[in-house]
Amino acid sequence: MSVFSELSSAPKDPILGMTELFNADTAADKVNLGVGVYLDVTGKVPSLQCVRQVESQLAATVRPRGYLPMDGMPGFNTVVRDLVFGADSPAVQAGRVVSVQALGGTGALRLGAGMLTLASPDAPVLLSDPSWENHALLFTRAGFSLGQYRYYDPVGRCVDVEGMVEDLAAAQPGSIVVLHACCHNPTGYDLTPAEWDRVVDVLVARGLVPFVDLAYQGFSVGVEEDRYVVSRLAETGIPFLVANSFSKTFALYGERVGAIHLGCTDAAEAARVLSQVKLVVRAIYSNPPTHGAAIVSTVLADAELRAGWEQEVAVMRDRIIETRLAFRAGLEAAGVTDDLSHVTTQTGLFSYSGLSVAQMERLRNEFHVYGLDSGRLCIAAINPTNIDRVIAAVADVIKSEA
Repeated sequence: MSVFSELSSAPKDPILGMTELFNADTAADKVNLGVGVYLDVTGKVPSLQCVRQVESQLAATVRPRGYLPMDGMPGFNTVVRDLVFGADSPAVQAGRVVSVQALGGTGALRLGAGMLTLASPDAPVLLSDPSWENHALLFTRAGFSLGQYRYYDPVGRCVDVEGMVEDLAAAQPGSIVVLHACCHNPTGYDLTPAEWDRVVDVLVARGLVPFVDLAYQGFSVGVEEDRYVVSRLAETGIPFLVANSFSKTFALYGERVGAIHLGCTDAAEAARVLSQVKLVVRAIYSNPPTHGAAIVSTVLADAELRAGWEQEVAVMRDRIIETRLAFRAGLEAAGVTDDLSHVTTQTGLFSYSGLSVAQMERLRNEFHVYGLDSGRLCIAAINPTNIDRVIAAVADVIKSEA
């Protein structure tokens, strides 16, 4: 009898499983819009100029590859903290922010979940409806029970701000609330600054614990603008967490570069929190890798490289916007009479298309265009070589059910 004999087969990951289906498809003209990756006009993951420049510098200097501290590269933690909060943030100036290098955005979320199991193991975790699929898996595997708050309004095709505020106002005090700072995954619908102000007021009044997922800083409006909710939370003085990632904005997917930030009530609490998060790291992977963090920290610490990086992020952001405009215009030219304003209203990599499961299955089976059953399409995977095919396929499945 094997110790594993009673284990059943796990269901495929809804995102990575779709990639497996795509890879198994032998059609020459297949298109993968299920992937959560920014691709350039050639359909490839870009290699940023600032990254290439720093890698050349690193390659020219032979350095020992010893272990990093448990909390990661000190210079990395400092510049990333300042990117996420702003160097002039009162919370940073007061020493209330703990920043720790993590294994990408997912690793940052997992470290945060590990800290919350120590601090508040019985608190429910509230996710937006809908949310990134891995949020549910991550927090349930960390031992938390899950709930939801209203977010997407399928009729109005917008954020259900009133429903969101109402649900948070009724939440159990101490509940952990996972928030998408910008480029909401999977819907692409974001809150305005004024709407964030309302949400933050409720979080404070109700005694909730915000956990912000900041995976796309710079892909919505701009690097500073996209951290608005973080700045607002830092002003309140309440404890909160932020997980950020450089997979998309530096195109360093495989390097797993990210950080977890814990906003504390004072510097003394921050010192205690840092001591505990180090033990969480030690118990999972001991210490993080060096290469990706060295790239990011070098770029962000150098004014010229930092400016170049922000420009490259702007180029990626603008390409997504232009692709949205072209996609909408193409669908309208193909005879789709539905209101398509959501395509250009949404921000970031993804579009919550409103297509049904049956329509998404038709896209895969008849047209070899792959997206998630939820209707999520990766706009950043559309490029000049495949856009006409994508438009024709999507227009066909929409018009056939009109």
